[in-house]
Amino acid sequence: MTLHLHRAERADRLVGGLADLLTAPGADPFAAEVVAVPARGVERWLTQQLSHRLGAADGRADGVCAGVRFPSPRELVSEVLSVADHDPWSPDSLTWPVLQVLDEAAGEAWCAMVSRHLGYLDESPLAAHRRGRRYAVARRLAGLFHTYAQDRPGMLAEWLAGRDTDGLGDPLPADLRWEAELWRRVRGVLPGPDPVQRVVAAATLLRTDPAATDLPARLSVFGPTRLPRTHLRLLDALAVHRDVHLWLPHPSPALWQRVAAAGFPVGGPGTVGTGRAALPRRDDPTVTVPRHPLLASLARDARELQVVLAQEGTGGAGLQDHHHAEAGRPAGTLLELLQARLRDDDVPADLTTVAPDDRSVQVHACHGPHRQVEVLRDALVGMLDRDPSLEPRDVLVMCPDIEAYAPLVAAAFGLADVVGDGTDGRGHPGHRLRVRLADRALHQTNPLLATVDKLLTLADGRVTASQVLDLAAWGPVRLRFRFDDDDLDRLGRWVMDAGVRWGLDAPHRRRFKLDAFGQNTWRAGLDRILLGVAMADEDHNTLGVALPLDDVGSGDVDLAGRLAELLDRLRSSLETLTGPRSLQQWLDALERALGLLTRVTGTDSWQLTEVRREFADVADQAGDRAATALLGLPDVRALLQGRLAGRPTRANFRSGTLTVCTMVPMRSVPHRVVCLLGLDDGVFPRNVRTDGDDVLARRPAVGERDARGEDRQLLLDAVLAATEHLVVTYAGADERTGVERPPAVPIGELLDALDRTARPVDPSRRVRDQVLVRHPLQPFDPRNLHPRVLGTDGPFSYDPSALAGARAAAGPRRPPPVFLPAELPPRPAADVELADLVALLTHPVKGFLRQRLDLAIRYDEDEPDDRMSVALDSLEQWQIGDRLLRDRLAGADADACRQAEWRRGTLPPGPLGDRTLGDLLRNVEPLVERTAPLRVDPARAVDVAVPLPDGRQLRGTVSGVHGTRLLTVTYSKLGSRPQLTAWIGLLALAAAHPGVDWTAVVVARGSSTTPQTATFGPLEQPAALRTLAELVDLYDRGLCAPLPLPLKTGEAYANGRLWNPDAEDAVRAAQDKWTTRKFPGEDADHSHVRVWGRRTLTDLMAARPADDERWTGEQSRFGELARRLWTPLLEHRVRGAL
Repeated sequence: MTLHLHRAERADRLVGGLADLLTAPGADPFAAEVVAVPARGVERWLTQQLSHRLGAADGRADGVCAGVRFPSPRELVSEVLSVADHDPWSPDSLTWPVLQVLDEAAGEAWCAMVSRHLGYLDESPLAAHRRGRRYAVARRLAGLFHTYAQDRPGMLAEWLAGRDTDGLGDPLPADLRWEAELWRRVRGVLPGPDPVQRVVAAATLLRTDPAATDLPARLSVFGPTRLPRTHLRLLDALAVHRDVHLWLPHPSPALWQRVAAAGFPVGGPGTVGTGRAALPRRDDPTVTVPRHPLLASLARDARELQVVLAQEGTGGAGLQDHHHAEAGRPAGTLLELLQARLRDDDVPADLTTVAPDDRSVQVHACHGPHRQVEVLRDALVGMLDRDPSLEPRDVLVMCPDIEAYAPLVAAAFGLADVVGDGTDGRGHPGHRLRVRLADRALHQTNPLLATVDKLLTLADGRVTASQVLDLAAWGPVRLRFRFDDDDLDRLGRWVMDAGVRWGLDAPHRRRFKLDAFGQNTWRAGLDRILLGVAMADEDHNTLGVALPLDDVGSGDVDLAGRLAELLDRLRSSLETLTGPRSLQQWLDALERALGLLTRVTGTDSWQLTEVRREFADVADQAGDRAATALLGLPDVRALLQGRLAGRPTRANFRSGTLTVCTMVPMRSVPHRVVCLLGLDDGVFPRNVRTDGDDVLARRPAVGERDARGEDRQLLLDAVLAATEHLVVTYAGADERTGVERPPAVPIGELLDALDRTARPVDPSRRVRDQVLVRHPLQPFDPRNLHPRVLGTDGPFSYDPSALAGARAAAGPRRPPPVFLPAELPPRPAADVELADLVALLTHPVKGFLRQRLDLAIRYDEDEPDDRMSVALDSLEQWQIGDRLLRDRLAGADADACRQAEWRRGTLPPGPLGDRTLGDLLRNVEPLVERTAPLRVDPARAVDVAVPLPDGRQLRGTVSGVHGTRLLTVTYSKLGSRPQLTAWIGLLALAAAHPGVDWTAVVVARGSSTTPQTATFGPLEQPAALRTLAELVDLYDRGLCAPLPLPLKTGEAYANGRLWNPDAEDAVRAAQDKWTTRKFPGEDADHSHVRVWGRRTLTDLMAARPADDERWTGEQSRFGELARRLWTPLLEHRVRGAL
């Protein structure tokens, strides 16, 4: 028996040999074959490949793969070592004894540095924060010990023997010697042999006793590019009495032979039973052996595996070579040329000329992730279009950051029944391609686990308005409390109106030192909502400290009750998610919280099963310490964070659809098309910070894991796995500024290697100029749609929408379509409501949309504000000031108004709010005091019914009448709207009730403490009737089409024309009101923009008046309408001060 090495450049060349091996009968016909594989994706592919050979008839692929087990190498080693399902020395299980030792050793001299880091020696508030690192630090240290045991077992054996060395013959650095003592302490806590001792004992037993394990007489390990030393030693021991076959994908047989011939030291003797000491990486003489630059840069893992095999004494055992069938044949495409050069480890002086249309290697530089996915979609659709034999199953897409790209991929592919597939000019043909996303994080695929994540975030945070609303909208929570879209929209408005910012209640804010301020909490907001169901905010009705919320009616009692139940259950859940407490108590609290807050349907019950399984695994790994070890909330978050991360799965690979996965699971599995998505600089290779506590990182040895080196090997494996096309995308330009970005260093090295592999037909260019395509920012850029611009014979893009957009962009510039091509016919004659007349004339465009088209222009949706205000902006100050003024004019006491504002939660906390409220009241009080003589008579509402010339009536109610005076008091400056509203009310009173000297007074804030006034009247009835008839005529016109009559602009123009015959002065005055400068003008009004677009005042004045609109001789319709509306008001207005 022996250890056989099989190697080939690609995994598919190894499958045939593996199938021949498995076809030969074993010693026990009933024993299952064992083939260890590095990833679930390789298992799925290997199963399918073997099924084409095992038991298949000659020339047919109708076999079956049965009776074969595919454990991972780790599972195989655990089986050899007879390790229980929950190995006490696995990183997750080892964390608990490490944590125990750290807690017990707090303050001891050897552990002083760690104790300070964890806050054991300090009682300051910062120390509490540091103690929240306990589990995370223990888990990191457990991971380091696990790595030491696998890659440098001799070092741990030295430590246990009391020799603090680095395993390479040198003393351990002084700042790391505490790790050796920690290992000895942990070793004393855990009974039985440690991982190093287990391997030594198992290897010794396997060499002497063939029955020491139940493994069959023949087993294989397929596809590794790196194996820890302990795994190799066990395989070598197994091979004493069994046939052990190691199937290695190796990029270059020439490099293998050259490394073997170079000779290298095999390291000195290690600790007894642990094999030879590792060779420091800096002393590795094989570093300079590779000739091809990509092998020198990317193939370190493969080269070092050969060195480790030689060090462990297995480097030449039963060597069998498996080469590409194409070996010896001339390479045709650029990809084949590159692979041949890698195979031969050679960079020839004479470059081969590649065809101009060779697209076997494509590198696409794009603007950001979204554009990369769009470009990849077009590239794949193009290949499928040009090659009918190519199927989605032949395409593999690998991405280093699957979570960032998964939503973009899901939106770009599939969904043909929703967005179209291009057959009818709608959608993209890529939507016909179904994709399967693998390696997603559990919290992305299981909403209940995502709920756990949200609850832990809430328990450790401020419980903000947006966080709770987000939780309410989350699927399982939404189902539990029966929230529909309208409910969630209404809850959002309630939360904003009730002033909720963050915090469950005042005590909940204690750890933020704000427990003295209970406003803006969920308790205060909920009290306002619930009280609003029972009463209105009239006369400042309160219950305790709660002020009713006006927007809640008796019909909202069910929704308010469901919100209250959600908050009550959330409070109950979060109160149990505080520490310290045992792990089992944490898990029980989380499961109880899920029961209180979530619900899943029968078809989704697997989600709860998965949650319980994950929780059970966590508890089992902790063992007895699950009930005794105390953890804080940060510890639990760190513990569960790893459980919720992405992990490879079997079902999502090789399912017949286009597979999108991370770089690891399918790294060496051949596909006709291999795509590498998102290989951006800074993202690939992984930007991993060196752990300062990692002994191996201080002085790395050959064969030890390095994340960046592993990523480089992944890229090389992907290059070799592509049989026809290799497609790479990266962020080649900033998506906002357009600044060019360099490719990731390995991609730059790939382009350099291609330049040294071949040349294009044009001698003035390099081959990278043919391979690298820089894409425009927008998919509708004409370059995407012109043939032979972006490297393809035809247009690069297959997007019908992009084509339509490009045609529109290239066509003649057309003005935007007119909102209303022709005036609408007049409405049937009906009486006119006074409120409708005021609404339309104070905002003609909005009035037309609402009254004639029944449309409301929605402004940008307000989002809940999670921050308590420390200073109010101008709008917020005006809103409070206006409310204070209305309440004071209604007779409310100033102190009651002050208390009401505090209860509304609109003010900054503490003295900041006092100061703001005092300033606002100082603005309000002069208006109240100076208008007192005008309000001697009580306010009343007067009904009006005014006959119009055409037989209709103007009906309505004029409110705010004191005696014979219509009084309007506003917190704003003396503006157009209150004056026009008061003027129309005065006209209605004078026309409906003649014989009374009606007047109207508008009082507004002035620049100082002196209020400003505008007084109108009294008016004679005939003049009032005539003016009202003119206004109703404007109203009728405004219901047929939006009047070009913006309120402030119109007043400024009419005022200028009334008092100054120079029209240019009037236009300048109007321009100041229309145009946005420091502050928004009426040109930025949402309704104006929606109807007219972005127009200048000149555009607005371009329209000529109709024949029946030439009342004043103005040349523009705007001028005629403005003067018709405003001139009577301005002629009767008397401005003054109180």
